[in-house]
Amino acid sequence: MAIHPIEFRYNTPEMYALFTEENILQKKLDVEAALARAHAKLGEIPKRAAKVISKNANVKAVKIERVKEIEKEIGHDVMAIVKALSEVCGDSGKYVHLGATSYDIVDTAWALIFKDAIKLLEKEIKELLKVMQDLIKRYKGTIMLGRTHGQYANPITFGFKVSVWASEILRHYKRLQEIKKRILVGKMTGAVGTQASFGENGLKLQKIVMKELGLKEPIVTTQILQRDRHAEIIFWISSTSSTLDKIATEIRNLQRPEIGEVAEGFNIENQVGSSTMPAKRNPVKCEQICGIARVLRSNVSIALENMISWHERDLANSSAERILFPESFVLIHYSLRSMKNILRNLQVYPENMKKNIQRARGFEMSEAVMIKLAEKGMGRQEAHELVRTCSMIAFKNDMDLESVLKENSTVKKYLTEEEIEKSMDPENYLGTIEEQIKNVLKEINAVF
Repeated sequence: MAIHPIEFRYNTPEMYALFTEENILQKKLDVEAALARAHAKLGEIPKRAAKVISKNANVKAVKIERVKEIEKEIGHDVMAIVKALSEVCGDSGKYVHLGATSYDIVDTAWALIFKDAIKLLEKEIKELLKVMQDLIKRYKGTIMLGRTHGQYANPITFGFKVSVWASEILRHYKRLQEIKKRILVGKMTGAVGTQASFGENGLKLQKIVMKELGLKEPIVTTQILQRDRHAEIIFWISSTSSTLDKIATEIRNLQRPEIGEVAEGFNIENQVGSSTMPAKRNPVKCEQICGIARVLRSNVSIALENMISWHERDLANSSAERILFPESFVLIHYSLRSMKNILRNLQVYPENMKKNIQRARGFEMSEAVMIKLAEKGMGRQEAHELVRTCSMIAFKNDMDLESVLKENSTVKKYLTEEEIEKSMDPENYLGTIEEQIKNVLKEINAVF
């Protein structure tokens, strides 16, 4: 029976499949097969033996049940694989794992899994960016309140807001391209990293194995790849998840009934929002993403702890990584896909955005008036204090700012009523939003 929620609740089938026992075993067998072929290429074992090993290095021939049976007996997981593979290879089995240490196989197998996992992540990010691109284009001119400190600020457009989200996702995509150079690395260096067990052809053998598997070689390593590599990808996962958390939190806030500018899609026909309050429409998918982000951020500390190893290696990282890697990759892929679906089905309410601007009573345009007064010759600080005073009067008397400005004698010395009205129009104070949005769309297009 499943225990961890990534097994039955928070997963995508594609990513989950990469971290099953069967696939992890297969990747380790792939490494053993590549090692045998490299030995054969260098004339160190018979080519026939390498063919036999390669033919049998699969989970159909090497049963996972047999591997577990051997491990229960001997207490060593990789040696159990070696013995199980050797059993089905007959006389050629004596060449299995020749010169290798356990983490030559384990670390290289992890790299193969990461390679497949990153392909899935790249695909999901691109699809998310495509959805964001559509939202940006659709709402690039849809004016809404900007908010700072949870209070009314200058006007923006919803397309601009999504552009900011997209630019952050784009940076994560670019970071991933850099990280691939350091995480898609395997090793074939033996017990403490000296390659003594491989003899004078150690570097050649490692090069052959990694080239065949489509991985890079380390410049130098101990018995294990140094865990700064793995910490980097876990930090990337955490950072990306935090961006999704940021977007989900914004949607949750904008879905508050008193704001009501966007909302998660909701199946009115049969979706239930609450077990006791029938009218509820809760942003549950966004809340899931926010909760998962907390788990993924906590995983960074585990990855950093794993960077510390006794001498040339110890086993403390191993048990942690059996949990850390599947959990992190499965959850980030699930979160990316969830966000893609949330944004694809996002309900946007431009009319409520207009109503909220009206409720702001012009306070969102105070900077625009201050700048206009400065343009007309008033000192910037004097203009700031004048508009601040007018704003406080409007706030205290429950008036709109425009009315107070029009009644102020000092303001009237600098601005006509028409100029005040123009300064109070949100459409006239959007700055370079249009140009910035174009730049983001251009960057998104460059990814495809």
